[in-house]
Amino acid sequence: MSRQPATRRSAPVHVSGLRVAYGPKVALQGIELRMEPGDVVAVVGPSGAGKSSLLWAVAGALAPASGGVTVAGTTVRERRQATGLGVVLVPQGNALASALTARENVLVPLLAAGVAPVEAESRTAVALAAVGLEEFGRHLVEELSGGQQQRAAIARALAAQGSVVLADEPTSDLDGANRERVIAALREEAAAGAVVLMSTHDPEAAAQADAELALDEGRMTWRRAPAASRPPR
Repeated sequence: MSRQPATRRSAPVHVSGLRVAYGPKVALQGIELRMEPGDVVAVVGPSGAGKSSLLWAVAGALAPASGGVTVAGTTVRERRQATGLGVVLVPQGNALASALTARENVLVPLLAAGVAPVEAESRTAVALAAVGLEEFGRHLVEELSGGQQQRAAIARALAAQGSVVLADEPTSDLDGANRERVIAALREEAAAGAVVLMSTHDPEAAAQADAELALDEGRMTWRRAPAASRPPR
């Protein structure tokens, strides 16, 4: 079953002067980032550099100490609001419901969001096929390998057809073939009009992004900047 590009609302992402702190520890400092629909940006850096904090701040799950995030021109203040703006988050650990099958983990959030059952079933089947899990949909989460669980979480994000897809280490448990499958699926999301921001320790995955943002002790530098963040000539 082939994937059909979904119509996405235009949702540029603008991060301005973002500072995130956990008590006295500063996780992010002075982050400036503009991403347009169609961009795929990889966030790289050592463990503890602030990669997950950046994704969670864009997702509305972390309140900034200063600065902020806008999606489609709207200031993001909390997670539910970000979800309403089409921001989809794939966290580390995947956050799958262990009592459900892989298929149900994709399907149930769609139904809960009000997607019509026939469309939800179609999106679920297409998303599972996109990550190579069409034969594993009836398996409980505990029956899946770590890599399969990771792909099920990616499928859940694909089925949501979000305007912004935030993927935290989406290839960490995958072999080379499945890494390529997941990166291709994320690039399809961008081709359909989504902004894709992924954190990764995987240099091969990062190389396939349109841009690379490096974090070190919460401060950013561009290895390769997206067009929206390049200074005018």
